[in-house]
Amino acid sequence: MSNIRSTISDWFHQYSHDVYNFLVYYTGTTDVEDLVQEVFIKASKGMDSFANKSSPKTWIISIARNVAIDEARKKKNKIWKNSLSFDEQIGQEKQVTPEEILLKNEQKKQLYNAINKSKQSYRDVLILRGIKGLSVRETAEVLNWKETKVRTNYRRAIKALKQEQLGGFQNE
Repeated sequence: MSNIRSTISDWFHQYSHDVYNFLVYYTGTTDVEDLVQEVFIKASKGMDSFANKSSPKTWIISIARNVAIDEARKKKNKIWKNSLSFDEQIGQEKQVTPEEILLKNEQKKQLYNAINKSKQSYRDVLILRGIKGLSVRETAEVLNWKETKVRTNYRRAIKALKQEQLGGFQNE
């Protein structure tokens, strides 16, 4: 038991920031500390199922994804409904004008809305590959998909996002 606690503690220090960021993107809220704890509690209870078939990071992100889905079902809320801007995670490296901030926030809001309108499989792959930067292999492990399915869904999701951004121009 002490060995499991030590391993989970090490993983928490290594991956809790990644889990936190993933859950923020996935749920659209920054109030995810309880979910992060739940992820690591579930990981400690499920250590027997880990079996080193994947990296600890992808295994824990898989658990985080399932926790987020369960939470969304509990709340019966749409994921991303009240999402926050990426600016909250980016330091103020240079002086930006209020107009630039407004424009960036509007563009990010449009991106969030487009991702929110995507079907679940597209949303999953967009968050994992496009936002979190996981490799095709890691994304496949998290989603329990084949790598070809990850590549195909990612391409289709990007194409769907581009079409969503063009919006009414194609309909006119």
